Amino acid sequence: MERNNLYPIFLKAKNLNVLIVGGGFVAEEKLTFLLKSSPDANVTMVSPEYREGTLKIAKTSNVNLVDDIYKEDYLQSNHMVIATTNQPEVNIKIYKDCRKQNKLVNVADNPPYCDFYMGGIVTKGNVKVAISTNGKSPTTAKRLRQFFEDVIPENIDDLVKNLNVYKKTIKGDFEEKVEKLNEFTKGLVEKL
Repeated sequence: MERNNLYPIFLKAKNLNVLIVGGGFVAEEKLTFLLKSSPDANVTMVSPEYREGTLKIAKTSNVNLVDDIYKEDYLQSNHMVIATTNQPEVNIKIYKDCRKQNKLVNVADNPPYCDFYMGGIVTKGNVKVAISTNGKSPTTAKRLRQFFEDVIPENIDDLVKNLNVYKKTIKGDFEEKVEKLNEFTKGLVEKL
């Protein structure tokens, strides 16, 4: 049976430099999802032209637009790269250039050329749930995201904040604190 072996992490995008190569619909979609989750992300986009929506987003975010075609030099100060051009040979070149420089890369809609996927994300205050289908079905990730947005209560953030306050009042070593928090929160997931 095939399984998802991806390791999920939550990146502090404001501490990283992200490069998006392309200026079309897919580039705008990737930018929108990135900024929805990490509004303080540092993003540079390289493309000879941009959609009107992308220009609008760039004006209200920390997005630097470069009017040019892709050149390997653009990888220089970036940590992550998202390739979204409509030219497969350019996207594969970006992938190979990133591999040479040890940059994380995502070639949109081309899983063999991805170090990471941008899955479905649900955010409710401090709670964030990421969903991956191992690059097999972005539509399923989208539907699961919609499901979790409906199921996770809006006040979950209040619970998280209250538990954080409670955690600070617990006496004992780390193991004792974890045990008390586990006991206190097990009612959240008990089956009816």
